[in-house]
Amino acid sequence: MNRRARLMATLRGEPVDRPAVSFYEINGLDQRSDDPSPFNIYSHPSWAPLIELARTQTDRIVMRPAALRDGPADPLTELTSVEQWDEGGTRYERRTIRSGRRTFTSTTRRDPDVNTVWTVEHFLKGPEDLKAWLELPEPQPGGAAETERVLAAEAQLGNTGIVMLDTADPLCIAAALFDLGTYTVVATTEPRLFHRLLERYAAILGPRTAAVALALPGRLWRIYGPEYASPPYLHPRLFREYVVRYDTPMVQAIQAQGGFARIHSHGRLFAILDDIAATGCTGLDPIEPPPQGDVELAYVRQRYGRQMVLFGNLEASDIENLPTDEFAGKVRRALREGTAGEGRGFVLMPSACPYGRVLSPLALANYRKMIELIESVENAM
Repeated sequence: MNRRARLMATLRGEPVDRPAVSFYEINGLDQRSDDPSPFNIYSHPSWAPLIELARTQTDRIVMRPAALRDGPADPLTELTSVEQWDEGGTRYERRTIRSGRRTFTSTTRRDPDVNTVWTVEHFLKGPEDLKAWLELPEPQPGGAAETERVLAAEAQLGNTGIVMLDTADPLCIAAALFDLGTYTVVATTEPRLFHRLLERYAAILGPRTAAVALALPGRLWRIYGPEYASPPYLHPRLFREYVVRYDTPMVQAIQAQGGFARIHSHGRLFAILDDIAATGCTGLDPIEPPPQGDVELAYVRQRYGRQMVLFGNLEASDIENLPTDEFAGKVRRALREGTAGEGRGFVLMPSACPYGRVLSPLALANYRKMIELIESVENAM
């Protein structure tokens, strides 16, 4: 069974020769050792063996954005100015939106040895900013599905993997406008205002999801953002209000075209698992084990595995920190619990990947152990 066939059979709930294994973002296609950018951590030689391992041995799942082209221009573009500068090797970017008497600013920073962008100042600082934001001109839906990048990646992958379409949900966009503390207060105390904000983004994301799903049917999707409404950030009833209400139409649009919608939610899941299932999704990741999460993979498999393919549940910090013998025990447990009894399917996968410039020998050894144990399962079947 080739790698693409294995993944597609897993998504459809069909028998496979062994569980699929993914290194999440590390796929051997997008990591470029020859990119000279000072912010490209993968140019460090320590990454080369892992990139090759992902390319040759994993069931590759390559993310591409669910995007439109040739649509109406975003009216905020004309109101936005962008300033970028470098300071001590760190790159800062400030976006300023001016509308009438109101000015909104957001600042990000990026360090050369860390593969992430940090928001150090958010556009909205409180409820009054939110009220003013809701008066800004709204983006309008429209445009054609941008299929070229997806089809090009699929051609490069051939039978070694699949493309996964990637999209935020309305909550992800809305929550990211605030720092986390302010977001939790506003979302809890100003539900009417917050629903107006979510409706603003649902009006864009809904039609976009439907258009892309129609143009690219039958693909795996990842919907990210639901964790913003998971405990301890918000009460579970607000997960129903802010996630189920707005994500369910996205899931339905994807699956109406034969696609597979995977909900992405880190952290504590126990109190919201019924609500995640209520969206109708057919996938869930990363199902973090305790203490990062609050539910065991075996429980999720038993209660929800017939509906959803489970992706997980190895913790990224364990890859970097656990001695390989101990890490092997975690892998064996995940494989055992993720495939026990009846279920739609399971993909062995970490919750994230290392994001420092230098990949440690320990992390590389633990990735190699994942492949070794998967191959032993295949040989035993």
